[in-house]
Amino acid sequence: MGEAIRVEDHGAVRHLVLCRPDEFNTITTTLRDELDAELDRADRDGAVKVVLVRAEGKAFCAGFGLDWSTASQAANDGARGRVWDTVADVQMIGRFGNTFAKLHDISKPTIAAVQGWCIAGGTDMVLNVDLIVAAESARFGYPPARVWGVPEAPWVWVARLGLERAKRYLFTGDELTAREAADAGMILECVPDDALDARAVALADRMALLPLNQLQMMKWMLNDVARHQYQPDTSRLLGFIFDGVARHTQEGLDFVERAQEVGWREVIRERDRPFGDYGERDR
Repeated sequence: MGEAIRVEDHGAVRHLVLCRPDEFNTITTTLRDELDAELDRADRDGAVKVVLVRAEGKAFCAGFGLDWSTASQAANDGARGRVWDTVADVQMIGRFGNTFAKLHDISKPTIAAVQGWCIAGGTDMVLNVDLIVAAESARFGYPPARVWGVPEAPWVWVARLGLERAKRYLFTGDELTAREAADAGMILECVPDDALDARAVALADRMALLPLNQLQMMKWMLNDVARHQYQPDTSRLLGFIFDGVARHTQEGLDFVERAQEVGWREVIRERDRPFGDYGERDR
């Protein structure tokens, strides 16, 4: 078992389970590297027809681990006298974005079963999955749109929500409940929390009834439509570049500096408090 991902095989379905529940399965370099390797391994394994991504705990993925990422940016900027190297930054964030893109790019269908928070970098990852089933407890959104980030793959927002709805949520950083996400077409369906695993597993098992080559042909064919319509590679490159820009605006640098003073949890509360959502919502 890896540090961040546990691998389980159930018939022809490979389960990749995010297994750091106490840390809300936040994104780290370890998670990135394990996910990258396991997706390659699943794609090469002739016994695997479908990949199902699940998560332990109350959150599917609460985004990048800001404790290390804000500290890393502060250290790097300080070492360079706040001189920003665009190419180095694209290469750094591109390692994450290109790993998440494998959920879309590998030849085999991918499914995600999402509960709790799936926000910020969590959406960078999960919106690349072919099919998303979410529990009623799930919450989606990109709050870094308010300061210090842009999505690493903007095309998936447009592909799933349409241009106007994508703008509505990225112009505000507002959250979507699982029901709202399903109604808007962002995800496949919303189910009761206690039915999530059974529903996702049943769908994966049903897909695995098909011959592997049929599944691969269908995915290649449909992905080709997306490639011509949305140009994912170009979209990701723009996402990588502008994500770096957003992290190095004066507001972005101030955000990191404030995080060093009060901690990343408090700086996020300060960012979201005027909007009254995410952790600031009365529940």
